[in-house]
Amino acid sequence: MTVVIAGISGAIGSALAERFLAERPSEPLIGLARHINAVNTGLREHPAVHLIEWQAGRPLDLPRHSEAREVLESAKGGVSLIYAAGLLHDDGVAPEKRVDDINEASMIRTFQVNCVGFGVLVQELAPWFRGKQLARIAAVSAKVGSIEDNRLGGWYAYRCSKAALNMMVKNLSVELPRRYSPIACVALHPGTTRSNLSAPFSQSLAKLTVHEPGATAENVFRILAGLSEQDNGRFISWDGQDLPW
Repeated sequence: MTVVIAGISGAIGSALAERFLAERPSEPLIGLARHINAVNTGLREHPAVHLIEWQAGRPLDLPRHSEAREVLESAKGGVSLIYAAGLLHDDGVAPEKRVDDINEASMIRTFQVNCVGFGVLVQELAPWFRGKQLARIAAVSAKVGSIEDNRLGGWYAYRCSKAALNMMVKNLSVELPRRYSPIACVALHPGTTRSNLSAPFSQSLAKLTVHEPGATAENVFRILAGLSEQDNGRFISWDGQDLPW
C-alpha cells in the first residue's frame, strides 16, 4: 500500500509517517508539507519517503512531480490518503472567544487548510483509488467539529471548518464507493495531542487527557489498519468509538 500523508511536518503527520515506515519500511510514502525543511530529518532522508511542497487548498499539480507520480502509477497494494493538515492558530490566526472576534480573512484561511485542501487532494488522487485493494481515505478532524457535541461555543473558524470537513467526508463517502469500490472514507478525532497546535492552551490541557504524538499515531494507525468497507462514512474517535456529527 502506498500512503499519502498531507501535513507530514506536523506532530501527528510526522508521527504517523514514522509509524507506517516502522511497519512497512520498504513501501513508498508520499508526504505533503507547506515547507519541506520543516519535515524532520529522519523522514527527509528516508529512502521510501517522497516529499512534495504543497499549500493546502491549492492543486497538487502531480505532472510537476514526476517521482511521486511514478510511485502512484506503480502502486500495487492500493493508494490511501491521510489528511493531517490543520490550522487552529498561527501569527495571523487565533481561536475566537466570542462573535466579536470573527475575522473574515482568518475564517477563509482556516477553511482553506482544514476543509478545502482535503477535497482538492481527494479530487486529484481519485484515479489511484481504483483497484482491488481497499482504499483508505481519512481526514484528521476534531471532536470540536461535532455540531451535536458543542456545549462551549467559541473557536468559530476552527469548529466551523472541522464541521465542514466532516460534511466533506460524509459527501465523499456517498459518492466514492460508486466509482472506486472498495473504499472507506472516514473522519478521525485523534484526541488531544501534545503539539504546536495545542501548546498555547496548556492551562486548559491540564484538565484533559493529552496524548504524545507517538501514542496518537499508534491509535490512528490501529483504526486505519482495521478499517473495512463497512466503516465507510464514520466519524471515529481515537478509541474506536463513533462520535456524533
